[in-house]
Amino acid sequence: MGEVTIVAIGGNALVKENGRDSIQDQYEAVQETVVHIADMVEAGYKVVVTHGNGPQVGFGLRRSEIANEVAGMPAMPLVNCVADTQGGIGYQIQQAMTNEFAKRGLNKKVATVITQVEVSSDDPNFVNPTKPVGSFFTLDQSEKMKEEHPDWKFIEDSGRGYRRVVPSPKPINIVEKDAIKMLIDSDFVVIAVGGGGIPVVKSANNTYEGIDAVIDKDFATSLLAEQIEAETLIITTGVSRVCINFGKPNQKALEKITIEETKQYMEENHFPAGSMLPKIEASLSFLEKKGKRVIITNPESLKEAIKEEAGTHIIKEQIAVL
Repeated sequence: MGEVTIVAIGGNALVKENGRDSIQDQYEAVQETVVHIADMVEAGYKVVVTHGNGPQVGFGLRRSEIANEVAGMPAMPLVNCVADTQGGIGYQIQQAMTNEFAKRGLNKKVATVITQVEVSSDDPNFVNPTKPVGSFFTLDQSEKMKEEHPDWKFIEDSGRGYRRVVPSPKPINIVEKDAIKMLIDSDFVVIAVGGGGIPVVKSANNTYEGIDAVIDKDFATSLLAEQIEAETLIITTGVSRVCINFGKPNQKALEKITIEETKQYMEENHFPAGSMLPKIEASLSFLEKKGKRVIITNPESLKEAIKEEAGTHIIKEQIAVL
């Protein structure tokens, strides 16, 4: 026991359904999720939690726009919306987890690290944005919003509706990785790289400057796992296991697959670009560096998944059965 395990929570997991997206609704969703993470901590794992923020950043941007239109208040830059959601969601997870440990009589401390993540200002995604943020809209709603905001771009997101997209550059370095390592070594449960991290670019004189973007949470989590030398990466999603031929009569849930098998499924286009594909790509990146295993499952299956009783497990290679 005691292996360092990173658990990534999706931003959509914190919004149970449209119409239930208040801060209190979000906290109730967080409380449900941390119960399963606490099970892992109680079992002896050193846990680092990351989280998405796609819906929350969208809400923050819209609030800023309304405040600007109605009251003339200064509009908030996207990078600051990312920072705000990182602090706000981190606070909720930190408090809920601290309270869950108190209920169980566990002497564990929790800390949230406001995390900057370095990206390249030359990343092509600044020209062709791909990261969905905010609420889901119908086609008619998205077309009307594009008329009001000609510079906005929308994509269809996994059959659930249309969402605004913003730049999503690839992460290249976790700025606060050493602080995160120190907290893990001091037996803290750490919440870090929230919302994929606050995107920053580095100048020639080693100074940082924020840049408007939202980094994909799964890619940032994978990079963090690599840089702090975690053994296991767990990416939570809305299903207990990854499926191929999803939604078809020959749908099949995957239990344990190798890197090579996963690449084959990618080539056969089994993983949608807007949802499962980034999780698969981040998983392979981690495993091809120093990672030992990746688990993809839903939050309620975490306890079983870590014991290989649930979830999809991606491993380096299949162990031969003699």
